[in-house]
Amino acid sequence: MYQPRARAAPKGRVQRCPLPTTCLLLLAYLAYLALGTGVFWALEGRAAQDSSRSFQREKWELLRNFTCLDGPALDSLIRDIVEAYKNGASLLSNTTSMGRWEFVGSFFFSVSTITTIGYGNLSPHTMAARLFCIVFALVGIPLNLVVLNHLGHLMQQGVHHCARRLGGTGRDPSKARWLAGSSALVSGLLLFLLLPPLLFSHMEGWSYIEGFYYAFITLSTVGFGDYVIGMNPSRWYPLWYKNMVSLWILFGMAWLALIIKLILSLLETPGGACSCYHHSSREDFKFRSWRQGPDGELESHSPQQGCCLEEPMGIIQHLEPSTQVVHCGKDS
Repeated sequence: MYQPRARAAPKGRVQRCPLPTTCLLLLAYLAYLALGTGVFWALEGRAAQDSSRSFQREKWELLRNFTCLDGPALDSLIRDIVEAYKNGASLLSNTTSMGRWEFVGSFFFSVSTITTIGYGNLSPHTMAARLFCIVFALVGIPLNLVVLNHLGHLMQQGVHHCARRLGGTGRDPSKARWLAGSSALVSGLLLFLLLPPLLFSHMEGWSYIEGFYYAFITLSTVGFGDYVIGMNPSRWYPLWYKNMVSLWILFGMAWLALIIKLILSLLETPGGACSCYHHSSREDFKFRSWRQGPDGELESHSPQQGCCLEEPMGIIQHLEPSTQVVHCGKDS
């Protein structure tokens, strides 16, 4: 089979391949992980050691005060307390359950499963429930991604509709887009990150910073499990509380996914395998694309001025005559 030959790139044209960029990205990723490791080690390592020593002092103080209780018996009691807490039993009141596996609690567990939050404070213990959890997550996680994708698309369409309405009122289109995007960002911050901590502070007794921390850790699906709503046995929670938080999680994850998508578009290098630039005598970048000619060879092609290219992720960029960039390796 005849293989098309690519002509040598003319002088003045630079090819930039993604291997160095990928290596730099991996190095930056590893450096960022190393930075997080060092910071967490410095901030939490000493506190964890102090907490462990404090627990051991209190344990031996308890043994000295209650001589009828020996070390192995106390360790067994501690293990029973931890296991009872994991199973949902309340140890600070006369009730025997905090409602973790009642209808509302089971619904919240289902939401945290298919959204991949996985707080870790609650897990099924029967084998039948564990097997069902596997099947439920296997189908529910893709379904959740589809729902989040549709919700994010609707939010994005709403922003574009607002931008068109603002542009139709005589405003500059670029300013209209900036205003619509800024309004969506501010409203999302208020609705999903800044106002919910006030509710959590009222219902859970947390500080505002603790509520904000829980909101972000939940919506980003990190889900450490150190802060979980509805787990304080000394507080009464209405039925609507966890249901409303479940809806907040669903819409908040869709909004945060849009924000993360925007950050990705700013961090990632756009284009295909390499980018081709042509430097003209006027020190301006001119647009060049490559297409296959009749003889099977690649030939350069310059489109008309005022054309636009559709980039990945559906972003349309209008190219000006003096600053135009193309991605080679693909058909124009």
